[in-house]
Amino acid sequence: MFVHSRRDREAGAESWLVIAAPDADRARQEWATDGLAMLSCGVSFTAVRIPAEIVHAAAGVSDREEVATYLATALDGGPCFFDRSSQAYFALTPLSTARRWNLPPTEALGGDFVLGVPATTITAPDPRYGAWWVVPMDGPAALCDTGIVRWLVERGLMLLAEKAAEDA
Repeated sequence: MFVHSRRDREAGAESWLVIAAPDADRARQEWATDGLAMLSCGVSFTAVRIPAEIVHAAAGVSDREEVATYLATALDGGPCFFDRSSQAYFALTPLSTARRWNLPPTEALGGDFVLGVPATTITAPDPRYGAWWVVPMDGPAALCDTGIVRWLVERGLMLLAEKAAEDA
């Protein structure tokens, strides 16, 4: 049995993610200097953009650490990062997700969409960077199950609708 360190898994995930970069060397440089590299969705993954309010409703909390714990369990360890500027979570899923996804107000980013993806080493908020991994990638091609992401979104939407009905 082989045991891989967290750094080995991060390096493997980074090598796999960089496949989606138009220029691998530039992506690595962007991660080193800016903490964020522009990657093309639809090359090796689809990113599902989920507004924070939906995730927080599903989790029943908005505290960053509690949400991270919830997502690690709910997504069964599948990778997810948070982008501060868009106030959205991005769950990385298989390529096929983009063809089947239709769950507004979320969006499956595939095809020609270019997305700023944080370096695999950024796993907590840092004022220098606008995004961080809430649930880090566990290795190359370790993605979220599309059905689990759908369940999470549907749960959050249902709980938001119930709250809106109670408040009305």
